[in-house]
Amino acid sequence: MRMGKLQSKFRRRSDLYKAKEGAEPTPVHQVEQYEPTHTDAINCVVSLTSDLCVSGGHDQAVVVYEWRAGKRCKSFQGHSREITKLCCFKGSSLIFSASRDKTVLMWDLGRDTEPVQEFCGHELVVNGVAVSPDGSKLCTGSRDNSMRLWDIESGECLHKHTISRNLVTHVCWVPGSTSIVQTSEDKTIRVWDSRTWQVTNTFPAKQYIQTHCDISSNCYHLLSSSNGFGGQGCEATLWDLRQPGCKVAEYRGHLQTTACCMFVPPRPGYPALVASSSYDSSVKIWDQNTAACLYTLTLDGSGPLVSLAPCDSSSLLCASFNTGLHQLHLDQGAMPSLTEVARF
Repeated sequence: MRMGKLQSKFRRRSDLYKAKEGAEPTPVHQVEQYEPTHTDAINCVVSLTSDLCVSGGHDQAVVVYEWRAGKRCKSFQGHSREITKLCCFKGSSLIFSASRDKTVLMWDLGRDTEPVQEFCGHELVVNGVAVSPDGSKLCTGSRDNSMRLWDIESGECLHKHTISRNLVTHVCWVPGSTSIVQTSEDKTIRVWDSRTWQVTNTFPAKQYIQTHCDISSNCYHLLSSSNGFGGQGCEATLWDLRQPGCKVAEYRGHLQTTACCMFVPPRPGYPALVASSSYDSSVKIWDQNTAACLYTLTLDGSGPLVSLAPCDSSSLLCASFNTGLHQLHLDQGAMPSLTEVARF
């Protein structure tokens, strides 16, 4: 089943997304309730700075939020359909939003609420967006089977490459390199060279649609996540980018689609960790090397948990369909644990 159709079938009924029995119960404590970021389901969240996050969803708004203080900073309106993905250029105030309206818009937090650039040309929903390390180029991927490269300053499309059945689900630009990684509904992962705009490597196809990908800070490893049902599929996979196609580990335990996976910012002296979020309303922390599940946090009533954003080595943000954004505290002690601190 295709991802777009798949997503449209989900309804905000928490009983459809019950997490696995036996998961660690959420500790009883006071969760701060701040001003809500959105009026409808949230599809994505990213970090802009150590204090600011950006989120987007079904209400078509791009919202910048001061998550430590629980305050909305700015809201951008310009898309005619829901926001699917976001990315920021680190060290700048630029934000890029992809949408089901087939466009990508660029916003500047330091300017007014009008978009400062528009990238038009895709024929279907845009599901992937990533900025080059030098901030001059933008990569986008769509369900129209195409990957495009854009000049950010002019908004001109520099390259377009269409591959049959390559319904793009996510895009990552490898830090400090010319390589781009993308996942697809055809269950494969492709690595592109931004100089030639050609595929340089294709990973072995997984059994299920690949929904998301992330690159480790040292650029040695790639994470991807799978959709699935009833515990079949639903895994995250660790790959060695130095040996494309070499599978290192699989992280299995979610009961429904694993929508997002990420490398937890490393902390000196502690094991490397991986985090994943799922349609089963849970976030899991894994030992990157052993693939052992170290902790499961279930957010009852949240519906699908579709996006994760690391803020620092002890804070994660999680986007949900039903209950907004969740601020999670990660204790990276001898036995890692997750605690919900606030929601907004």
